[in-house]
Amino acid sequence: MPATRGGGIKARDKNLARDPDHYKKMGRLGGKASGNGGFASTAIGRDGLTGPKRAQKVGQIGGRISRRGKAS
Repeated sequence: MPATRGGGIKARDKNLARDPDHYKKMGRLGGKASGNGGFASTAIGRDGLTGPKRAQKVGQIGGRISRRGKAS
């Protein structure tokens, strides 16, 4: 991971010089590795929820077990 914006731009340029489809291939690998389709998926999963509904449910659970105190 680059420490600066300039370093990130250099890394991007180097990756694209080696392989113009570098980021396309990386995205494809990530999509293949994802078994549930992610939060943007409209497919109904084994839990009976679509991606946005699943994200909402997980967020509610995370909010309930928050380590922060109640807002006053």
